[in-house]
Amino acid sequence: MLKEDTIFELLRSMDLVTNHFIVAWNQLFDEDLSISHILVLSHLQVYGKSRPSAIAKAIGLTPATLTYLSRKLIAKKLVMREETSQDQRVKYLVISNEGRTILDKASEDGKLLRKQLIEKLTEDEFHAFLLIYRKLAAMLQAT
Repeated sequence: MLKEDTIFELLRSMDLVTNHFIVAWNQLFDEDLSISHILVLSHLQVYGKSRPSAIAKAIGLTPATLTYLSRKLIAKKLVMREETSQDQRVKYLVISNEGRTILDKASEDGKLLRKQLIEKLTEDEFHAFLLIYRKLAAMLQAT
């Protein structure tokens, strides 16, 4: 069992690293979009057209937050809204070609950031780091 101060030290360290990554990525990626916008685009690229509620659930956002994010993505023509022919009340979001281009740029900027911030880690250390974060995220999403 971990000691209590070790848990707080871990939480503080995770917070510092995460905040540093976000600030550095926002400085590098000059497109007036947040990481959450990129997560929405990434979800759409991987899974195809999706209902906003499904996207929100998959990436851990509230439906209201997803609505806010999707408005900006639609205004920037990175995402399109699509209705079903069976029920016009049902809306889907679909990534556009412009959205794919922005996602590619975000990916390239992410690779550069990874190189800049994690270059002191060995490949094995980086993969262990990623594995631990994925495991923690999966445990949190399962609750």
